[in-house]
Amino acid sequence: MDVQEEFSRANKKAWETKAYQAWVHSFGTPDELAVELKREHKHHLRYWLKYIGDPSGKRIINLLGSHGRKAISFAMLGADVTVVDISEENRLYAKQVADAVGVKLDYICSDVLQIPNEESLGQFDIVLMEFGVLHYFTDLNAIFEVVRRRLGNKGRFLLTDFHPFARAWLNTVNLNQPSGNYFEKGTKEGEVAFAKLLPEEERSGLEKVLLRSWTLGEIITAIAASGLVIRALEEIPSPSDARFPEFYTLVADRVELELSPL
Repeated sequence: MDVQEEFSRANKKAWETKAYQAWVHSFGTPDELAVELKREHKHHLRYWLKYIGDPSGKRIINLLGSHGRKAISFAMLGADVTVVDISEENRLYAKQVADAVGVKLDYICSDVLQIPNEESLGQFDIVLMEFGVLHYFTDLNAIFEVVRRRLGNKGRFLLTDFHPFARAWLNTVNLNQPSGNYFEKGTKEGEVAFAKLLPEEERSGLEKVLLRSWTLGEIITAIAASGLVIRALEEIPSPSDARFPEFYTLVADRVELELSPL
């Protein structure tokens, strides 16, 4: 078993232990979240609508789309949306929310690097990846190749994730100096992201995830190496300390170009 296969196996197990329960604790039942989305769906898309325009009629694929809030919000604006995610619990919750909202959502429960009959999905206008996704990959080239393959000509890739600098600085609490290492290499074991959404007494039995950190330079270089043209990198300040970034949004397009090697 290679390292990525080990990651996928461990992370699937973690994301299929109490994930549904965590979403109910955080967002409410599927019916309750449906009510909120009917009122606030555009708010959940605030990082991306300015780079998309009107999503109505566009084909969008949300890789590692988790509980589906963003995908369902796009479907509510008339987009044809597909989610790919490794967790069956995530799929169940998302499909129930979509049904409660009254929109169509295609949801494929799969490792995004091994999507069954991937070519049959065709090409998309938008590939979206968002919030806590890249640390699940041991090789960025592999996931960005999937992105490139699924984009049609002039299709757009939108990536919003936690800023690597925040990992080393902002996550440091009550210290004068950061304890993190921006250039940290190798893999580590961590707490599954939804754990903090569960009450303390319900966190027993949760599995650990395997993670790998990346620098912003590594991310940008891997996207460019896949053949996508980077159009924008927006760094988003932390609401708790606006001197430092908390998230970033990277926008890249698939444009047929031939470049000489570096």
